[in-house]
Formats: sequence, structure tokens, C-alpha cells
Amino acid sequence: MALVVKDRVQETTTTTGTGTISLAGAKVGFQTFVAGVGDGNTTYYTIEDVNGTAWEVGFGTVTDASPDTLTRATILASSSGGSAITL
Repeated sequence: MALVVKDRVQETTTTTGTGTISLAGAKVGFQTFVAGVGDGNTTYYTIEDVNGTAWEVGFGTVTDASPDTLTRATILASSSGGSAITL
């Protein structure tokens, strides 16, 4: 497992709660986490809720599965006092 940072990676999700993020596909003009970062690798991520009011940044691990996932490994900062935001 390596730390991989890539440009133009952005996906949507229908995940709710504070756990692992199920990735639902790249936004137009972007690539998926699996394509850009690679299965099993760790990356820096940013999450913003649908309202644009809650946010989170951290390091997560990408898994190529059905669905692909991003596991929140280390939360560096968030609008929730440093904890995972609730989606």
C-alpha cells in the first residue's frame, strides 16, 4: 500500500452515516478513485455534504470492489470538530 495523490479524481456517493464511503462513479470530467489512485492505496481526500455545509479532510484507503469504497483511515480536520461528518 502506497500513498498516492492524483489530480482530477472526484466521485459521488449515496452513503449515509459516518462509515466507509461507497463510491458511485466519477463526476463528468474526472476519474474514479480506483482508476486514479489504485486498489489498496491510500490517498488524501476531501468530503463535502450535499448542502455544502459540512466538510472533512483526511487520508483514506481505496478498495476496488462492488461497489468501490473509500475507507476513512485518518481524519485530519472537519466541520464536526475533527470527527467524521455524517452524510
